[in-house]
Amino acid sequence: MRTHLCFQVFLIPFYLILFGVSGQCQIGQQSILIQLKNKLQFNSSVSTKLVSWNPNVTTDCCKWGGVTCSSRGQVVGLDLSNETISGGIDDSSDLFDLENLENLNLAGNKFEFIQIPSRFGSLASLKHLNLSNSGFSGQIPGELSQLTSLEVLDLSSLFSYGIRSLKLEKPNLTTLVQNLTLLRGLYLDSVNISAQKFDWCKGLSSSLLDLEVLSLSNCQLSGPLDDSLGRLKSLSIIRLALNNLSAPVPDFFADFKNLTAIHLGACNLHGTFPEKVLQLRSLESLDLSVNSNLYGSLPHFPMNGSLRSLVLSNTNFSGGIPESIGNLKSLSRIELPKSNFSGRIPKSMENLTQLSYLDLSSNYFIGQIPSFQQCKNLTHIDLSRNSLSGLIPSAHFQDLHNLVLVDLRFNAFNGSIPSSLFSLQLVQKIQLSNNNFDGVLANFSNASASLLDTLDLSNNKLEGKIPRSFFELQRLSILLLSSNKLSGKIETKDFQGLTNLTTLDLSFNNLSIITNNNISGLSHLPKFFSLKLASCNLQKFPHLQNQSRLINLDLSSNKIDGEIPSWIWTVGNGSLSYMNLSHNHLTSLQKPYRFSDLSVLDLHFNNLSGEIPIPPRTATFIDYSDNRFDSDLPESIGLSLGMAYFFSVSKNLLTGVIPNTICNASYLKVLDLSNNRLTGRIPQCFTEFGGNLGVLNLGNNGLSGRIKGNFPSSCGLNTLDLHGNSLEGKIPPSLVNCTMLEVLNLGNNRINDTYPCSLGNHTNLRVLVLRSNRFHGSVRCGEGPHNKWQKLQILDIALNNFSGEVPADCFWQWGAMMSGEQSQKKHLSFMVLQLNDFYYQDTVTVTVKGLELELVKILTLFTSIDISSNRFSGKIPSTIGRLKELYLLNVSHNEFTGSIPSSIGNLSQLESLDMSSNQLTGEIPSLLTDLHFLSLLNLSHNQLKGRIPTGPQFQTFTETSYEGNKGLCGFPLDRRCSHSVVPTYAPNSKESTNGIDWQFIFTGVGFGAGAAIVMGPIVLSKKGRYFWDNYTNKLVKMICLALGIHYAPCVLFNDDEEDEKETVDSDENTDESEYESEGDPSKGRYCVFCTKLDFTRKEAIHDARCTCFDRTQVLSTFSTSSSEAESPFSKL
Repeated sequence: MRTHLCFQVFLIPFYLILFGVSGQCQIGQQSILIQLKNKLQFNSSVSTKLVSWNPNVTTDCCKWGGVTCSSRGQVVGLDLSNETISGGIDDSSDLFDLENLENLNLAGNKFEFIQIPSRFGSLASLKHLNLSNSGFSGQIPGELSQLTSLEVLDLSSLFSYGIRSLKLEKPNLTTLVQNLTLLRGLYLDSVNISAQKFDWCKGLSSSLLDLEVLSLSNCQLSGPLDDSLGRLKSLSIIRLALNNLSAPVPDFFADFKNLTAIHLGACNLHGTFPEKVLQLRSLESLDLSVNSNLYGSLPHFPMNGSLRSLVLSNTNFSGGIPESIGNLKSLSRIELPKSNFSGRIPKSMENLTQLSYLDLSSNYFIGQIPSFQQCKNLTHIDLSRNSLSGLIPSAHFQDLHNLVLVDLRFNAFNGSIPSSLFSLQLVQKIQLSNNNFDGVLANFSNASASLLDTLDLSNNKLEGKIPRSFFELQRLSILLLSSNKLSGKIETKDFQGLTNLTTLDLSFNNLSIITNNNISGLSHLPKFFSLKLASCNLQKFPHLQNQSRLINLDLSSNKIDGEIPSWIWTVGNGSLSYMNLSHNHLTSLQKPYRFSDLSVLDLHFNNLSGEIPIPPRTATFIDYSDNRFDSDLPESIGLSLGMAYFFSVSKNLLTGVIPNTICNASYLKVLDLSNNRLTGRIPQCFTEFGGNLGVLNLGNNGLSGRIKGNFPSSCGLNTLDLHGNSLEGKIPPSLVNCTMLEVLNLGNNRINDTYPCSLGNHTNLRVLVLRSNRFHGSVRCGEGPHNKWQKLQILDIALNNFSGEVPADCFWQWGAMMSGEQSQKKHLSFMVLQLNDFYYQDTVTVTVKGLELELVKILTLFTSIDISSNRFSGKIPSTIGRLKELYLLNVSHNEFTGSIPSSIGNLSQLESLDMSSNQLTGEIPSLLTDLHFLSLLNLSHNQLKGRIPTGPQFQTFTETSYEGNKGLCGFPLDRRCSHSVVPTYAPNSKESTNGIDWQFIFTGVGFGAGAAIVMGPIVLSKKGRYFWDNYTNKLVKMICLALGIHYAPCVLFNDDEEDEKETVDSDENTDESEYESEGDPSKGRYCVFCTKLDFTRKEAIHDARCTCFDRTQVLSTFSTSSSEAESPFSKL
């Protein structure tokens, strides 16, 4: 295998020194070198070559550092790289008197952005010229094109210096290289070649047919990669990274049989990468990173491939990793993060013994991971953010003594954490958070000798005490153990030995932190940058006065009471940026206090009272909600919100008017002043906020007047909640500009307007509440489609004065209520700061059976429609049956006529149906018995008739569900039906025109006569009567049990009474106990929001985790009795 050309160039001076024949230095050559040295500006204390140019030490200049001579004593090679030269080379320099120079290396110096002297073109014998990373600037002189003997030209730079970078304009690239026909290596990285960015390929291919190395990274080139490049058959290295090529990778790359390296990172490549290029046996390095539109897959790799480095990060490569990757015995680096790879990690990777760097993070890999025990050179393993699972045997990481980092975060691994990880003395970072690791953490030996500086085991299921060996990790800097099941007591003195510890998070475990009352011992604690002790059973503030470097402090969800000490704001000596004291029992702030320059100040859910504190002007997140502040909002408070993104004072006792100075908070994304006692008008500027404001919540106050101002065209509101005030007038027409609106809640005001048809094109709308206002008129919106509310999930326009018919097409566009596309465990929320995962949680109140249920987290799968207490008339549209994901439907207290649409039986998720107080006629559709989750039904006060259908759910409803319908009969009403036919399902037979089916009657009479002839002798005999009675009892009992009716059989005969009683009792006990355990809804366990909507609770909390409780009392009459049906809320 041949050596790379660039490596050969690097070794040329050494070859000449070791093997070249060097004669005695000529006097003239020595003189030139001395004069050159005297004019050069360099740091002699750093120089290693120029300082050796001393005739007093040796007169033979050929022995001076960096000098190579020919056999005749002529200087042919000069290597002055990294000599800190900053000046002394220009067109008059003695350097250009060395006419026999063949190799010149000035790389790595500091020429302070001077132009390359044009006299370089006079060195006609030059074969290798290296001026890389030397600080040259400006136009590359055209005289360089005169170096016709040049084989390697390196003018590259690691970085681009903007307008100070080298550039090729006049001459351009084509002109520069047109005479350099012997050139084998061209390195122009970070040279500005934008003047010829389109036809550069043709300029190279027309002159440099022997080119082996093409390195033009970050040269502002454009694509496409012209077919003329295919003429450069000798190419072995192609580096074109950081150019906006915006082109596919050409197939002719596979024709370069000598190709060893392709680096095309961040080139905006697109299309599909040719598989044949990956199969080139000569290919050693491939880097296609940061090309998000580049597709492809990994092919079958042939045996004995040369590939050493494979970098495909941030691409759109997909598919699996083939088993044949094990054929690449030389592979040392695999970097595939943030792509679309999937499937299992092949077991053949266990055979990659040269592997040193493995990164498969942020893909879709599944299954278990292979063992890395044979990969002794591994230093870096990152498999984070996949769907990997299963146990990880400790042997997988056994004897990986070179391992420095292992990152398995955000997967689904379970079982014990591999103990072998802690025995690796060179490992520095172990990151295993957000998995399902469980069990007890064991102590390990030689902890004091470990180099471990980061240990992240947060968000797992670990139990037991924190091992004592953790407190012996002397180099430990970051320790994250939050959100586990760890227990035990920890004293602050336990951390005294961890002198390098800067970040500690023990939040949300079962730990108890015991603070040390001995203040003198505080000086031995680590100097923390971040300290998070949320939910650690703290009874009082820990002594942190000596924490001079603290930036983040989280003491939330503890049991700290009393006042907040004033010294807490001085912690960190001004560096404190994050303070979270929420969910404690704090009552006041010790005065005097002065907030430090905080970015986050969270005091919500305490018992703080009195005047509301003025936040620091540096704060971006301020949350004072759920306290007892009872002052006015200070007029100057807005001046302290100049940098704020989030400001919430909801659920306090604040009074007075809203200060106009809040309008100065131009960066606000969330403003929540809800649930207070604020009065006056809404400041006009609130409606005129620009695109930043995403949430405006002023609900449940005493605000009055009209909503003034115009919402701008740049309106970015996601949530507008003004409910529970005394607002008047109309909805501002300019609200149509808020196209991002998801939640609009104007309920419980005095708004006098018509239906908001102007919002019909708001495709993002999810919640619309106009409840209890003075809206009036029809809800029909012209002749076109009613609206485009494809994401609508909650509609509440109850308690208004809407009238007319409900348009049949109004339900056609409500896709979120039709299919399961929205049925994911997501809450409706607004992201405040993406980097910090700050969210605003939307809430809304729905009304069922007179109870207001506050949905404190609105799941995107929860759907409801409430149009009750209006003056709607006509028939209920049958198209309502399209909304198969609907949970609550209330059309009560209107003037609807006609029959109940049978299509309602299609609403398979329905749990609450209220159609009471209308003028509905006809029978109750038997298809309603298919609604297995229906737990509330109210059809009262209509004009319904006929038998009430029977079914598992219907047996749970009381007579109040049907009262006021004189024509109804059957269970649970006292009125019995005159005929015995139970319409459990819709009839299939056709009736005659006069309503009598004679065929059915004759069939019944014939069957009855035949049965009498057969059964008569049995009934007349004593033995037959006993057999018949026993059989009938069992049959009737089975029917009653199916209908949910308890049945106790009667004994008809005195003969053999004891035997019969024993048999009956035995059967009853068996059947009754079985019924109680399986079907009785008053037994066993129940789950809030798992099997039904629990209307005995006033607050509805949608949580992804279902909490079950032991049954202590009988459920309400709206509880379901179906034991087999699974409620959709069991998924929450």
